[in-house]
Amino acid sequence: MEPKEKALELYNYYEQLGRDFTRGVSMKEFAKLCALKVVDEMFNYFNREEFKMAYPEIALSEINYLEEVRKEIEVL
Repeated sequence: MEPKEKALELYNYYEQLGRDFTRGVSMKEFAKLCALKVVDEMFNYFNREEFKMAYPEIALSEINYLEEVRKEIEVL
């Protein structure tokens, strides 16, 4: 995905979250959704095949860490 496309994707995601927030989503839920999106973006980065091939130990370590972070965010 080109940088411009990714920027637009992220902008649209957070713009929609902002609309949902103004429609009654709690601040807690809003914060969780934002945090989960960040974790998902990082997870996708480390889970890319080219990254896993170049840095297998780092990729595995980060993927495992981010899975744990995701679990912790979900229980907040």
